[in-house]
Amino acid sequence: MRERLTAAAYIAGWKLTSTLPKPVAKVLFDWGADVASKKGKGPEQLRRNLARVVGPENVTRDLVRRSMRSYMRYWREAFQLPAMAGRALADELNRNFVPGSLELLHTSVESGRGTVIALPHAGNWDMAGVWLVHHYGTFTTVAERLKPESLFEAFVEYRESLGFQIIALTGSKVPPLAQMEDVLRGGGIVCLMGERDLTGHGVEVEFFGEKTSMPAGAALLAQRTGANLFTARVAFHGGSTDARPERRGGPETWEHEVTPVAVEGQSLQQIVQQMADNFARGIAMDPQDWHMLQPLWFADLSEQRRQRLGLDSVAGEDT
Repeated sequence: MRERLTAAAYIAGWKLTSTLPKPVAKVLFDWGADVASKKGKGPEQLRRNLARVVGPENVTRDLVRRSMRSYMRYWREAFQLPAMAGRALADELNRNFVPGSLELLHTSVESGRGTVIALPHAGNWDMAGVWLVHHYGTFTTVAERLKPESLFEAFVEYRESLGFQIIALTGSKVPPLAQMEDVLRGGGIVCLMGERDLTGHGVEVEFFGEKTSMPAGAALLAQRTGANLFTARVAFHGGSTDARPERRGGPETWEHEVTPVAVEGQSLQQIVQQMADNFARGIAMDPQDWHMLQPLWFADLSEQRRQRLGLDSVAGEDT
């Protein structure tokens, strides 16, 4: 019952936000972010994560406040994206690619080898999807099954309405990895979130100087199919969250960048470590746009989860 009520409230809020004028929605979501951040005092796990990126002494109340506003900007844009999507938005996104990135993507797609793009939970990754759909017709990604099923179905319907092809992480007759391999062998594009290991079966890496694990899916797909592999940096520009004070009064825009990852002759661990290093570089450029409010590093995991993963010795060394 509680899950159904939560889902109903979420979907109702989603529909309401989609009808609000952008200035009104922005005020409401910024207010909600300030309340959630306790005016920059929390959440504690966000502060711990940011400390790895910028150093504990630089985790100011201003940074935490802007981080929560950035997180809520993602949700505001996500709720309003169906109304925003179109040629004008695609052209705006096109102008905000880092020089050289567009050429890398076009060359990869035209090669017919398939393209895998791994992204961290930063900025608005759905905007990257909108750009891909506008330029290449569609792309494929996976979605974790949410409870209740009605909420999961709403998420899938929303993303499919934007032109995304969604594969459920569980519950399919054909395993998701096999489905994505087929997409890539046909020259298609697969996008995967890449820095949070939800299964506990990821690859151990160093990330901002500490041990954690990251999903191996993107790297495995590139190894098995010969597809080109990239990591993406997605950041917000302008508005109240920007890391550069001189741009905070400007219009809200986005910045996208892709970086190739070497696959040939590399082990799985080496490939995932490259991805982690690329993620770290991008996150360090705009730390307020990294939406990581959950424990990520081994040292932050609960004792019960560390035991499940066999990490007691690692956790002891790190602490």
